[in-house]
Amino acid sequence: MHASREIAAMVQALLRGCLELITQATCPLCGRPAEPESWRGRDQPQPCQACRQSLELETQPGLCGLEPMPWWALGLYQGALRSLLLRQRREPNSQAIPCLARSLAITLPAPLRELSVVAIPSWKRRANPLPLLICQGLGLPRLALLERSRATLGQHHLNRRLRALNQEGAFRVVPGGVSRSRRSRQGLLLVDDILTTGATAMAAAAALEDAGYPVLGLLCLARTPAPGRELRSCGAAERPAGIAQLVEQATENRRVPSSNLGPGILS
Repeated sequence: MHASREIAAMVQALLRGCLELITQATCPLCGRPAEPESWRGRDQPQPCQACRQSLELETQPGLCGLEPMPWWALGLYQGALRSLLLRQRREPNSQAIPCLARSLAITLPAPLRELSVVAIPSWKRRANPLPLLICQGLGLPRLALLERSRATLGQHHLNRRLRALNQEGAFRVVPGGVSRSRRSRQGLLLVDDILTTGATAMAAAAALEDAGYPVLGLLCLARTPAPGRELRSCGAAERPAGIAQLVEQATENRRVPSSNLGPGILS
């Protein structure tokens, strides 16, 4: 069996090499020719260096934090990355968002790559397509567990406390969803395009945890910057200890009672 996998990998590498000789890979974001290092060894290319610089994307191992739950992001929600995500919400490109998600997946610690993901659903009639496209690019098993239980207000002009109240009880687990398999029992990761105060993610996590599904954190493409908010790049030297801390805190009962969802709870 092991020899068969090695042969299959060699054949795949040979075919990929032949493909590189007869085709010119392009960056999924800008369409310019992709650098060999962004393609080699992968089925799909990563963003080119020019796009990474323009979008101010973090290199390995990416951004992470603990509030309001453990989260991992590709970059900050500002500048060109913010403009790209807003544009993609209106006119989604089936190549661009999965490309960014592949870059996010590369930054994730190995233990997280063994988990399943759950996309956070939108309440709008024209649903936000990005969480599902991100799941597609991450390449992790996706479980369709969540749905909206009611409509919510737009949150652009709401403060932290009002956002929390707006999202309280807004999600439920899909009736007849998948059973709590071994994979789901070991923990799930939520997926959204942007993390702001965390009100939406916390409400989604509460619904899953009430149904017995532990939530270990959130994966997103961008995290909004704010004065005093702790944003850090999880350096390779601190990765083992950092991940142990994240998993330890995530596996605790992190759901906050709705009466306590005020300023200071949601960072």
